[in-house]
Amino acid sequence: MYKIGVIGDKDSILAFKALGVDVFPVVGAEETRKTLDTLARSKYGIVFVTEQAAQMIPETIERYIKELVPAVILIPSNQGSLNIGLDRITKNVEKAVGSNIL
Repeated sequence: MYKIGVIGDKDSILAFKALGVDVFPVVGAEETRKTLDTLARSKYGIVFVTEQAAQMIPETIERYIKELVPAVILIPSNQGSLNIGLDRITKNVEKAVGSNIL
């Protein structure tokens, strides 16, 4: 069975712990990259990453977006959204439907 994890700054991800999700607070690009790589090898099926953390490691995020497992989903942090996740959803909808219906 796969697990769910959340990567990002401590203030943004702490609330996920109350839902029973494994949280991994990170600071800096290298720590974020290592944590995501570790989770991908450790039976995590879904990994939520804050947009601010994802912005530091775009090449790593792209690598995992193309993989089936883990599903890497970008979420806004407590500082607000950078619209990276929404843009990714919009592109996927356009690819599937042929036009932007959102």
